[in-house]
Amino acid sequence: MTNSRPRTLAELQRWRRTRTKRRWYKRSFRLQVMLLVGLLLAGMLLAQGAYLNHRKADIINHQMGERALAVAKTVAGMPQIVSAFATPEPAMIIQPLAERVRIETGARYVVVGNAQSIRYSHPVPERLGEAMVGGDNDQALIYGQSYVSEATGTLGTAMRGKTPVWDEEGNIIGLVSVGFMMDRVEMDVARYTSFGWALVGLMIVLGFAGAYWLSQHLKKVILGLEPYEIARLAMEKEAILQSIHEGILAVNRDGHITLVNQQAKRFLNLPDEHVILGLPIQDVVPNTRLLEVLKHGEQEFDQQMWLGDHPAIVNRVPILHEGEIEGAVATFRSRREIVDLSQALTQASRDVDMLRAQAHEFSNKLYTISGLLQLERIDEALALIHQETERTQAQMSFLMRHVADTVLSGTLLGKLTRARELGVTLEIDEQSSLSCPLTPTGQEVMMSVVGNLLDNACHAALNGPNSSMPSVRLFFTDLGEQLLLEVEDNGPGVLPEHAESIFEEGFSTKTGKHSGIGLALVARLCRQHGGAITLEESELGGACFIAVLDRSLCAEPDTHDSP
Repeated sequence: MTNSRPRTLAELQRWRRTRTKRRWYKRSFRLQVMLLVGLLLAGMLLAQGAYLNHRKADIINHQMGERALAVAKTVAGMPQIVSAFATPEPAMIIQPLAERVRIETGARYVVVGNAQSIRYSHPVPERLGEAMVGGDNDQALIYGQSYVSEATGTLGTAMRGKTPVWDEEGNIIGLVSVGFMMDRVEMDVARYTSFGWALVGLMIVLGFAGAYWLSQHLKKVILGLEPYEIARLAMEKEAILQSIHEGILAVNRDGHITLVNQQAKRFLNLPDEHVILGLPIQDVVPNTRLLEVLKHGEQEFDQQMWLGDHPAIVNRVPILHEGEIEGAVATFRSRREIVDLSQALTQASRDVDMLRAQAHEFSNKLYTISGLLQLERIDEALALIHQETERTQAQMSFLMRHVADTVLSGTLLGKLTRARELGVTLEIDEQSSLSCPLTPTGQEVMMSVVGNLLDNACHAALNGPNSSMPSVRLFFTDLGEQLLLEVEDNGPGVLPEHAESIFEEGFSTKTGKHSGIGLALVARLCRQHGGAITLEESELGGACFIAVLDRSLCAEPDTHDSP
């Protein structure tokens, strides 16, 4: 079954467009933004509109009540009304005056009553002489107060303004009640608040239109992707950045660090990522050229530089958006890895040459033995075979007795053969010994250290004052707390002015583009494994290199009994 999961940005966009319509409402970022923003805005506008319209309704009710009370006070203060109470038929005078005021003010009724709440005026003449209803006259007739009340009378529920009628001596002789029907008040309230609700509705429509535009804009900004797609891309990008072997460092347009992966932190020996994010790049990498890339916008590839004490190959590119430089990214890898690879390839080439030389040597010897047998010189042929066998057996026997690690034994045996092919006398000190096998790391380290030191010693012996009798001597031991190796030759030695520089990478007294690697590699391996390498004068007349390594490269001896 093939994996149809989208991987690129274009595939993600095509996949999003071909999803089933049944689930669009669950995943559409545009719809979610429009609904969330629109509903939030609508809720805020509705709440504000409800509050404002409620306040407007209260104000209108209060104004209608104050209006009714003002009309009532005006009627109660009319001299004709006050003097009419002293006549035998007050209604004959009061009724026409009250009706005229009612019509002019638009009130539903203007009722004037005496101290016993008997009506002297009413919009319905048949109800004259009857008692006023509503039960809200005591405050005016007993306490002499002017007030607004809401009560139900013969004409229905009304907003009433009531005030007492005083005679010239200050006695309460009646009251005036002016009413506006509540349905009229509610109509006025609805008329004045309808515009507010219409405005709220218009703002909600405009809010949803703005939310739709905002969702369209956000969708365009995020390249048409859904949030879960962005989250997945972010997780995939993070996984890629943290898993690749190269270090990555990114800065914004101000030169502040915005991204650093795990390899970069290990390479630069940086602290936790959250500590360095936001720092100026020059505080972390003082010799950085990312600021020049930000300034000029030019790409730089395969540039060599030192990051701390590590040589590195660096690529730098600017981050461009619509022609503007938004930042820069640097990727780097250790040049030592390249050097190590070159060294390994060189060593492999040397091993191939050594095997070829061995094949050539044994081919010549086989031809010699074949010739002796054809000449029926059997004794001489047997003597030659025994001579070669004894020398090989002696070397193998020595290595088997004194070297517990088979990989190191194979390395030494190969170097003995290579030295013999070069015409160099390679002697292993009889006091040499390695009593414990090496760990896998120890095998790699010892092969590199021994191989490089012996190769350099053979080269020096062949180019020294005693080139007619080149000689190299090797001594090693694991007695004590460390591994000790001594390699000396009868070559020209090392000049005093080169004694400090000979272990630096790139420095060499030999010619060739791959020179200056071996001793620097040996020095680095010694430092990494708790030791060091020193240079002394050899008893043979040339140079003597003494390498010290930590004994932790040796494997723990097996304490269990063999079965």
